[in-house]
Amino acid sequence: MPKSWLVFLLAAAGIYIVDQSIKQIFLAGWHWQSACISLSLVFNKGVAFSMFSFLGPYLKWIQIALLAGVMGYIIHGGHLRRYSMPLGILFGAAIGNIVDRFLHGGVVDYVHWHCGFDFAVFNFADVMIDVAVAWLLIDHLFIHKDGRDLRKNQ
Repeated sequence: MPKSWLVFLLAAAGIYIVDQSIKQIFLAGWHWQSACISLSLVFNKGVAFSMFSFLGPYLKWIQIALLAGVMGYIIHGGHLRRYSMPLGILFGAAIGNIVDRFLHGGVVDYVHWHCGFDFAVFNFADVMIDVAVAWLLIDHLFIHKDGRDLRKNQ
């Protein structure tokens, strides 16, 4: 197995295991609250900010199709070698949220920021998806294809 696939699979498995382990704590009934943050169980039937919740049970199948399309693009486009770690993080987190939809009817969310303003309720997988997307964007925008930092040439 090439090193890039190993990195991808280990990152995906690690993120998935951490995500599901944290969610089990909240599914068991644990909660905590402070003036700014509430940690308590919420089932999100949609995606970010509960968008597309009207799609109901079809949403999980749409997400699987999107993830399969991205995987096909990665495999056939040869992008795994360069992006194995952030793509592994992205896939592990996405799979964790999709599994929630099958097991619990919605994504298990538990972090709610409410200090000064109400923010969306989210989870570890959501944060890891954001980290992976930011990593991919920064790498794509600022690092040349041969690995050189584009900012040094300006």
